[in-house]
Amino acid sequence: MSQGAEPVQPSEASAHLPPLTGLRVLDLSQVMAGPFCCMLLGDMGADVIKVEPPGVGDQTRKSMGFRMKGEDSPGFLALNRNKRSITLDLKTEHGQQVLHRLVETADILVENSRPGVTKKLGADYDTLSRINPRLIYASISGFGQTGPWSQRPGFDLIAQAMGGIISATGIPGAEPVKSGIPVGDLGAGMFACYGILSAVIGRERTGRGQYVDSSLLDAALSLSVWESTEYWATGKSPGPLGTANRMSAPYQAFAASDNNFVVGAANQKLWLIFCDVIGRPELKSDPRYAGAVDRVKLRSELADELRPTFLTRTASEWVDMFLAAGVPAGPIYDYSVALDNEHVHHRKAVIEIDHPVEGSFKALGFPAKLSDTPASVRRPPPLLGQHNDEILTELGLLEPQPAGGTSA
Repeated sequence: MSQGAEPVQPSEASAHLPPLTGLRVLDLSQVMAGPFCCMLLGDMGADVIKVEPPGVGDQTRKSMGFRMKGEDSPGFLALNRNKRSITLDLKTEHGQQVLHRLVETADILVENSRPGVTKKLGADYDTLSRINPRLIYASISGFGQTGPWSQRPGFDLIAQAMGGIISATGIPGAEPVKSGIPVGDLGAGMFACYGILSAVIGRERTGRGQYVDSSLLDAALSLSVWESTEYWATGKSPGPLGTANRMSAPYQAFAASDNNFVVGAANQKLWLIFCDVIGRPELKSDPRYAGAVDRVKLRSELADELRPTFLTRTASEWVDMFLAAGVPAGPIYDYSVALDNEHVHHRKAVIEIDHPVEGSFKALGFPAKLSDTPASVRRPPPLLGQHNDEILTELGLLEPQPAGGTSA
């Protein structure tokens, strides 16, 4: 749906095209949040053009501490499939002119520079929306485009710290622990994607694009659903609980005779079954644990009550017994097992991508499974400037010539 395109009735041939086919995305972002957002759009069929500085490209091409076969890091390969790469020096008039030509053809632009930087490069929303009023322009930053913290540099670590996540993660009394998954970065990318697609739908009614403002801090806060609820309900800031849950108990990891496992008796029905499975029917009538609220209030005491019982069997025995009774439970896997088991293979949660330099490498698959128009890998992560000639030719800025990247 490039600028000026009219909605068309789906044909039989188009019915099975990826759902975002026809949308062009300009990816001016680097590192994680922005590239992740653009990869999600590319996976669903959008034509994503990654605009990179000549010579170095996206910072993650070289900044990871380990390599595969080629020059690009595994971090870059993980976040940049289904994209084409063009190199533009946006500090030059020529580079800005080419970008403006690209904007004329684009539906979406994503950037994650510090607020104010794109204006110096002629790549800000006010400038580009005058060129293309249908443009949906998304900015991802540490703290958002407005407010007293907007000019602060932002990393996932900082967002987790200032968004409360670190205060509520880890073991009580131990040193601070952040979430092992970069939830601020990935959350900001997903929320930006959500905002972009909402704006695409809105544009169908209004004919105009709009500005999307997403930040790592907003993402960290927005994902703190239970923690914020507990604070507002009690007036006390929630602290770390290890693997336990703020709203349910027992709902955590326990040590068995050989290993740890997790179990969740998250409602009254499951609690009663749980007590029978572990051979402790007397707990069902114990007034200390009568209701869900009681069990949450005495979460630690209840866990201490249960620990000796769980030491009487192996983790796999407990998991099998709970699952047979309908109580959610599972082993604790490290990534060597989490990424390599029959269920994950069946779900195609891990895929292989063929790359011109790396050969075949593994990557995470597509978490959203669409029945008629599923996501797919149409392009491997691009080499730096790989599609310069191709894209410039599409724009009419270069006569058709044999393939081979050139700097623009």
